[in-house]
Amino acid sequence: MEPITKPAVHDLINRFAGKDVYIHLETTNGAYASHFNEKFFSAGAYIRNAKVNYEHGKIIGDGPYRVGIKMDIGWIYAEGLTHYELDEQDRLLMAGHDYDGKLAVALQISATPFE
Repeated sequence: MEPITKPAVHDLINRFAGKDVYIHLETTNGAYASHFNEKFFSAGAYIRNAKVNYEHGKIIGDGPYRVGIKMDIGWIYAEGLTHYELDEQDRLLMAGHDYDGKLAVALQISATPFE
């Protein structure tokens, strides 16, 4: 993955617009390690292979970034994104890493379901 550049990611997001695609969206602030500190409040969200068709996408901010995709009835967005790649399966993978390099948020878009 490489650091996000707004124009590149904007173009990639809109490359999937107007098509049926699959979304993977995940957030975590330590859900997998909450047992190490019982006073730490752990929260997260996870959705995989949500089939959507969106009108367009936007990327805003100066980094970390917020990426949103506009559907006819609302928005899906992820905040805190720092890195991206278009992988060998033509999937747009975006991730936000915290200051220790740990995953905090992921937003992924694919024309085929994620395995």
